[in-house]
Amino acid sequence: MHRRHFLTAAIATSLLPLLHPRPGQAATDVVKPPRLQEGDRVAIVSPASATFLQEQVDIVVDAVRGLGLEPVLMPHAQARYGSLAGTDEQRAADINQSFADTSIAALLPITGGWGSSRLLPLLDYDTIRANPKILVGFSDITSLLLGIHAQTGLVTFHGPNGLTAWRPDQTEPFRQVLFSGESLTFRNQQAGDDGDRLMNTRFRLQTIIPGRAEGRLFGGNLTVLSGIVGSPYMPNLEGAILFLEDVGEETYRIDRLMTHLRLAGVFDQLAGFVFGQCVRCNPAGGFGSLTLEEVIWGHIEPLGIPAWYGAMIGHIEPMLTLPIGTRVAVESDRGTIQMLESAVI
Repeated sequence: MHRRHFLTAAIATSLLPLLHPRPGQAATDVVKPPRLQEGDRVAIVSPASATFLQEQVDIVVDAVRGLGLEPVLMPHAQARYGSLAGTDEQRAADINQSFADTSIAALLPITGGWGSSRLLPLLDYDTIRANPKILVGFSDITSLLLGIHAQTGLVTFHGPNGLTAWRPDQTEPFRQVLFSGESLTFRNQQAGDDGDRLMNTRFRLQTIIPGRAEGRLFGGNLTVLSGIVGSPYMPNLEGAILFLEDVGEETYRIDRLMTHLRLAGVFDQLAGFVFGQCVRCNPAGGFGSLTLEEVIWGHIEPLGIPAWYGAMIGHIEPMLTLPIGTRVAVESDRGTIQMLESAVI
């Protein structure tokens, strides 16, 4: 090979990791978005499933106004392509336009469902990195929260979608984290199902391995997160705190997803682990099935890292606003996630 060609090829090869980050490779330093202020404009987007009822869109618009913010319905927020909210190109265009528009401070999805992962190769990460904004959501939005952070370093937020309840116990921590820039400590509510029992019957803490750990917080929906493992859209989890939740999955499917993460080496990198709620995750086969607790303990207990089960995270209300990519401390004996820094500037 001619020397010039050899050098050109060598340089190109050395740049490949920068142009196309490897799975688990951090793209850049952590970037925090500006905090929200009264009157800020919020882009209402639909990155995943379509919204078929106008009333639901109107409810989200009213929720944004109730927060003291100005709703901006993006051009394709009500588009439809099968069950999706428009084509991949349309949905990605709304995300890209929202970040490019300097008058918009935050992006709020109407709902989750399915489809956000399809957008990851279509997003303009240079524009997103140059225009940091608040992106909040959960469930299928997990892929956007993690993918955008992996590619840009932007702190994102596992929190309410537009169609969640927005009662005071959800709205107040949302304001504290995103408006005031406070560093909160999250813990489970202590109350019975009907509020007057002597003992706590919901969101009970179970310690898997006692202890305290610090690291950057990542996580979200187990099914969605598992689907991007091995891609350039999975953040570097070395020394991280990972939280997981899911909905409507039989126990053997949770076992299959957790096994995938274990085989991929995800659990080996962690400093701490939190499992939230698995709503309607029932065993198939009755007594012939492992319980959900047995599945989680079986995968996590051998790691020997601080870990706990039963966090108020998942398809439940109130919906916590958890920062993705900032440093936290977890104490598995107490069941707490403590923010060690503000998530906004």
